[in-house]
Amino acid sequence: MHPVESSLIAKAGYDAETQTLAIQLVNSSDVYNYQGVPQDIYDGFLAAESKGSYYVSTIKAKYPALKSE
Repeated sequence: MHPVESSLIAKAGYDAETQTLAIQLVNSSDVYNYQGVPQDIYDGFLAAESKGSYYVSTIKAKYPALKSE
């Protein structure tokens, strides 16, 4: 995972082989692993001007997540 510029998201990482997007929110040690996220959605996240807004509207609402601590 790597740091991202966002007031909501601290770090993000992506595994293309398993299509898993890992997100760590600001002020939290919890990591949310979103399953079945296509590469183009991850690319859109990286390119988004507001990564937090993109995450909420495009990823969080549409893909199942497993929380790890």
